[in-house]
Amino acid sequence: MPFRGHRERPFMLKTLAVANYRSINKLVIPLGRLNLITGPNGSGKSNLYRALRLLAETAQGGVVNALAREGGLDSTFWAGPEHISRRMRNGEVPIEATVRQGVKRLRLGFAGEDFSYCIALGLPEKTLSCFSLDPEIKKECIWSGPFYRPASLLVDRDGPMIRAREGRGWEVLARHTPNFDSLFDQVGSFRTSPEVMQLREFIRRWRFYDHFRSDADAPVRQPQLGTRTPVLHHDGRDLAAALQTIREIGDPEALQTAISDAFPGARLSIAPLQGGRFAIEFYQEGLLRPLSAAELSDGTLRYLLLVAALLTPRPPSLMVLNEPETSLHPDLLPALARLIIRASEQCQVWVVSHARRLISALQQDEECNCIVLEKTLGQTGIVGQRMLDEPAWYWPD
Repeated sequence: MPFRGHRERPFMLKTLAVANYRSINKLVIPLGRLNLITGPNGSGKSNLYRALRLLAETAQGGVVNALAREGGLDSTFWAGPEHISRRMRNGEVPIEATVRQGVKRLRLGFAGEDFSYCIALGLPEKTLSCFSLDPEIKKECIWSGPFYRPASLLVDRDGPMIRAREGRGWEVLARHTPNFDSLFDQVGSFRTSPEVMQLREFIRRWRFYDHFRSDADAPVRQPQLGTRTPVLHHDGRDLAAALQTIREIGDPEALQTAISDAFPGARLSIAPLQGGRFAIEFYQEGLLRPLSAAELSDGTLRYLLLVAALLTPRPPSLMVLNEPETSLHPDLLPALARLIIRASEQCQVWVVSHARRLISALQQDEECNCIVLEKTLGQTGIVGQRMLDEPAWYWPD
């Protein structure tokens, strides 16, 4: 089923950097086409995933609200000392607060082959406003290439001012940017700042799947109104329409192969009902009638949801799957791995998992970038990564 085409690969992330977020004090991660994030419980997988979601919110105008839902910026800061000394690590001295060398900021960023971006958020100055706990965007930068240098800086946001490089000088794009709005909300046009528009659209095409509903009352278990659906909804409610869209304008052979790979002898059909609704009909060997979505087990239904997400006719720039093995029988995981590997030929993929069979199957692919997390003295790190192994990264502020 997997194929290795010769198509030109689109822009993808090369590096992810996170600082001062929950269990992540400082972390710089090299990324590839297929990224597998694993590690024991409590090692920081969920925090890394949430940091990536926060980055995605910058282009949607929701990063401040997302932090508020997490309890506010102050509660998301790294709770340990700014620096853990060698003597602290060796247990020679107790872990205690050190004199802070820099301002307290939550920093998120990524580097790509063409453009890179970072954002720094901090606490506001004390005021009488009822919104005095809202975080403020202190700094945002876009630069060309994967490595930051002052000469490569293209767009710079410092407090309320946003400026873009114009020849050898700078053009001010905005002077009074609200401290709760990202530069992606305020500027971005072909004429003045095409890189802002390009990056904004790139981030908006990131796709996260971690809340598929398969309970008895889930909308996906009932016939739903069917319209062309090249992108599956994040909770999977439009599964029938998404599967039919794959059959008509996607890769129907890959769809049937994915079904047969997991359930030998099975086939899938989508039945149009009155009122423009679609219903799933799942035929299995030995049964005299098809099963409806309401009759499918949680595992079977979740597998179909993952099939629809991974075989999308409109691939995202980044697809993120958080613990896709949930509710799946271990025997389904090799088939799921083959689907994920196939999808990684169309877009960059990020998988968070601790299922051994899925991890083992994904690692069979030569492009699988396996990142094993660990926690030492409360701090998330990458197993085996030393200082010289880190990708080059420099925070502009």
